[in-house]
Amino acid sequence: MAEEIKKEESVEEKTEEKVEEVKQEKISVELKPEPKEEEKKEDEKPVEVPTKFKKLVEEIEKMTVLDLAELVKILEKKFGVSAAAPVMAVAAVGAAGPAAEEKSAYNITLTAVGDKKIEVIKVVRDVMGKGLAESKALVDAAATGPQVIKEGVKKEEATEIKTKFEAAGAKVELK
Repeated sequence: MAEEIKKEESVEEKTEEKVEEVKQEKISVELKPEPKEEEKKEDEKPVEVPTKFKKLVEEIEKMTVLDLAELVKILEKKFGVSAAAPVMAVAAVGAAGPAAEEKSAYNITLTAVGDKKIEVIKVVRDVMGKGLAESKALVDAAATGPQVIKEGVKKEEATEIKTKFEAAGAKVELK
């Protein structure tokens, strides 16, 4: 009988401790200040859509992420472009001058993906520091044409990166 009373008391003590922990968590959550209305408005800068694109934008807003990814691939194939190409093209214009003069700097171009696509995506993520979606998009675009991975890289680093890609089954050119 005494043992049962001790067990009940210890259960009650543990329950009380848990209740106190939950109260403390609730208090700490309640103490966090909510963003002011001005801050909310700054974060939510509305984008003005021209009237000729309103219907298109409304349709795109209704689409799922998977549908949007499929749409991007279709547009890339139809028009022979890459979603990542404009960013890379701007960077290429800026870095082309010094890279052409110095033979110690190289541009790394992914020319073929190979059989181990997932491994190549992992290497792209590692080398470029990009997210999974961006890396996958770049690897998918490399299937249609060469994609610049990194620009203005020193010879030692370029050969190291080339080795990583070749180990993953991809083909890379140093220019």
